[in-house]
Amino acid sequence: MGKATAFEKEKVVVGVMYTTRQQYDFILEQLENRFGPVDCATEEYDFSAYSVYYDREMDGRVLKRFLSFRDCVPPETLPEIKLWSNALEDATAVEGNRKINIDPCLLCHGRFVMATTKGASFRVPLQDGIYADLSLVYSNNHWNHFFWTYADVRSEPFKAFLTQVRKIYLDQRKA
Repeated sequence: MGKATAFEKEKVVVGVMYTTRQQYDFILEQLENRFGPVDCATEEYDFSAYSVYYDREMDGRVLKRFLSFRDCVPPETLPEIKLWSNALEDATAVEGNRKINIDPCLLCHGRFVMATTKGASFRVPLQDGIYADLSLVYSNNHWNHFFWTYADVRSEPFKAFLTQVRKIYLDQRKA
């Protein structure tokens, strides 16, 4: 029989969607207050080119970027982080429509997991209505996606970003 031990801390990566620079600056400030400074980030990209799902709710073409933060967290805190980000989205909503979208994720040496409130056969329930979506796994020196992985997350530029974040994480583990 195996012996239960504490989980190793994991790297916080957050996808943020917005339509204005002011919204992005607000999200960034909130996230850095919670997780420390950004240590790696994607370039801003046009999320609406991948999906127009959020365009109407957010009143325009949606911009997105992913941010990695210095401070690692215990993986069992992912539901708490998602509930916090949902509350922030709700607090900035106008007439029930979100103006920002925040997707907290965790990265370790071998996987990238997104938190979501949407259940599906391939999502694992965690607690308080939050699910873990295993989006990518790292093996044979590259990131591998699944049929359910979001289009922007399966893109090569995003996988290159995660490879950088993984290196930072592995260096943090050594320190």
